[in-house]
Amino acid sequence: MAAAAASPARFYGVNISSFAKSTPGSSVRCHNFFVALSSSSPSPFTESTSTKRYGRDSWAYGSADLAARFSSSPLCDKENEIALQLPELKRLLETLKATKKSCSDGGGGGGGRPGSVVLVGTGPGDPELLTLKAVWAIERADLILYDRLVSNDVLSLVGGNARLLYVGKTAGYHSRTQEEIHELLLNFAEAGANVVRLKGGDPLVFGRGGEEMDFLQRQGIEVKVIPGITSASGIAAELGIPLTHRGIANSVRFLTGHSRNGGTDPLYVAENAADPESTLVIYMGLSTLPGLASKLMKHGLSPKTPAVAVERGTTPQQQTVFAELEKLVSEVKLANLVSPTLIIIGQVVALSPLWPRSSEEQSELQMRHSCSTRQ
Repeated sequence: MAAAAASPARFYGVNISSFAKSTPGSSVRCHNFFVALSSSSPSPFTESTSTKRYGRDSWAYGSADLAARFSSSPLCDKENEIALQLPELKRLLETLKATKKSCSDGGGGGGGRPGSVVLVGTGPGDPELLTLKAVWAIERADLILYDRLVSNDVLSLVGGNARLLYVGKTAGYHSRTQEEIHELLLNFAEAGANVVRLKGGDPLVFGRGGEEMDFLQRQGIEVKVIPGITSASGIAAELGIPLTHRGIANSVRFLTGHSRNGGTDPLYVAENAADPESTLVIYMGLSTLPGLASKLMKHGLSPKTPAVAVERGTTPQQQTVFAELEKLVSEVKLANLVSPTLIIIGQVVALSPLWPRSSEEQSELQMRHSCSTRQ
């Protein structure tokens, strides 16, 4: 039960005939599914009008008062925000260029060379999952461009000398386009800055890190990548779910739940994704879950397949819904889960100590596990 005890979420066990309240680490089990109540706690991440965001980025607005004006606004005014940030961004850029020129004129080693960009993965939210290499890169940074899903706890580790700038995206609000992010990275690297691009999870797993790396390398900028614990690994470990398991799941597949045009239809669900001996992990799939579940069952995946949806995994605000695939959509809706939510589908989900099961199911699972270990 160690994995269960580690989880900070509250759970409610439910079945058709009875209700039993439980908390992570308890021995209460019900036959059907677990539903976590949605949390009223503040988001652990940087939302579009987060007061913490504007406090961190106040330097870019020239004054804390101007930054506070946007944090209290119900609507995001991207154009005005960028216009207000431009003078301070230009001032920082000129300072960095002057420092670089001074080092070059004075014979300082490497003063004429451009700076570098480090793409840093920060994991799913828990700051204790950061790598030492990530911490060291953050400590050496001149400028840090950070995404929405870099948790506040991780950002609290940034030293006082670094400048922070939010470039995150959420549904209906992109603080910067991807092209604008590219230009910011390029301009500050060319000015000699040590630029850190902070991303939630791993920068090269649905993080657009490959696009940024390709763009910068084409411009002659040195790019390093520091991997992070991707959400699939971090959240599965939190719940005690092995993504692969001999005799149960011989492969794992990561899918994006985003649709091409922001609709409700998932981007790609192939027939071979409905493999009962594979584990599916869906990133960013909350809005397209109904279409995703329907297509998986249409392609032959059993409606009884164990599944779990996890909101804000590994943070104190983690909320979790366990259900069979055919019931997952309705239970997620009932629990009012919000983004970011990761979805794991496959027989391995039932290996979690949090998965509710009958005594018959427990015996069957133990028998399967015993057979697989002898193979």
